[in-house]
Amino acid sequence: MNTLRLTMPNRAKMIMAGLLALIMVVSMLLIPSGKVSAHGNITNSRAALCASGQNQNCGQIIYEPYSLEGPKGFPAGGPQDGKIASANTWFTELDQQSATRWTKVNISPGSYTFNWSIKVPHATTSWKYYMTKQNWNPNAPLTRDSFDLTPFCSVNSGGSMPGSTYSNTCNIPSRTGYQIILAVWEIYDTNNAFYNVIDVNFGGNADVVAPTAPSNAAASNIGTTTATVSWGASTDNVGVTGYRIFNGSNQIASTNGALSASLTGLTANTTYNLTVKATDAAGNLSSASNTVSFTTLPNSGPDVEAPTAPSVLHVMGTVTHNSVPLMWNASTDNVGVTGYQIFRDGTLFATVSGTTLQYTASALNPSTSYVFTVKAIDAAGNVSAASNSLSVTTTAIPSTYPAWSSTTVYVGGNKVTHNGVNYEAKWWTLGETPGSADVWKVIP
Repeated sequence: MNTLRLTMPNRAKMIMAGLLALIMVVSMLLIPSGKVSAHGNITNSRAALCASGQNQNCGQIIYEPYSLEGPKGFPAGGPQDGKIASANTWFTELDQQSATRWTKVNISPGSYTFNWSIKVPHATTSWKYYMTKQNWNPNAPLTRDSFDLTPFCSVNSGGSMPGSTYSNTCNIPSRTGYQIILAVWEIYDTNNAFYNVIDVNFGGNADVVAPTAPSNAAASNIGTTTATVSWGASTDNVGVTGYRIFNGSNQIASTNGALSASLTGLTANTTYNLTVKATDAAGNLSSASNTVSFTTLPNSGPDVEAPTAPSVLHVMGTVTHNSVPLMWNASTDNVGVTGYQIFRDGTLFATVSGTTLQYTASALNPSTSYVFTVKAIDAAGNVSAASNSLSVTTTAIPSTYPAWSSTTVYVGGNKVTHNGVNYEAKWWTLGETPGSADVWKVIP
């Protein structure tokens, strides 16, 4: 290539340089850049109904129904049998399986739209949907043998990025009775996918009648960060199973049938507009009650109340030989959380803002075990208790590749080493430094 360039006329060289620059710009525009993490869930999945209170005794998944992430490649890969519903994560309550354990979504054969709520968008390979066989055993753990392993609906995305919501309209095959749909969101530029199971009911005497709206909703015991809301009972043709409390369109609490709820974690000197809705075992949701408006009390005196401890600290992404991606659930505070402190083996090594819920610990040693915790802080300097402890072992140093050169043209799939880190090119590149350009991704 260098010999050819030396013999080209000046005009030809200028044209070639212009074409190369144009190709590089077009490649950068057409190839989506990845993100370090992704989250999303089907809006009526088993986990989502746990978060809404329609499923009970679900464990910590009620706080993050969007985090059911596991290896992709189902059915050859993916979560192991017996742990498909939890995606082989620590949300093991989701793997409990019986004919009566979970609320069912009424469904019929034919056209049906699956709606996803995307918390963190990510470049996508495909969306796939599987269903249990007609004669599966609903009282045994979910295994691959429970499912028809040919997806009844498969949508290829080729690396495109969804928005905050995403939908697939599919043709539901014929079934009767209780079945389970497994939805798989395969990520484009990681080895992971998101797994959601949906408990559905075909035909029969399905309950499609919603409860009546709760009546006479009222608020009492209003404090700086607390309040009590109560209401009159709803009625239903089968039976009311619970109530959901909303501030505007956001659900902030639920009960298993009790006619009052004690609200905590509210913000001082803030107006709330609450409504209550009733739900039944089939997932039918009533109309809203009357709106209850109140304003929490302002703070008085110095702030001496510490935030709550961050919860569900976990690895979100790929652990490498020198880095660990961390994520946790938000803390609450009577005034406001202003930051999070990240500790490694008991020593503070990083602080992030109060709106940041993830951090990648870097400059670590290979093949080494570390224990991470996170604490929340507020503007007055109050520090929360520590989150759960997370023990993680970094991987061994990976194989090395040829050193990156600023004068070499690389194409997608080429691997290099730069400053002790291995990288792989996503597409054509020349002169873009690994670690500072989206064209390069780290090889774990």
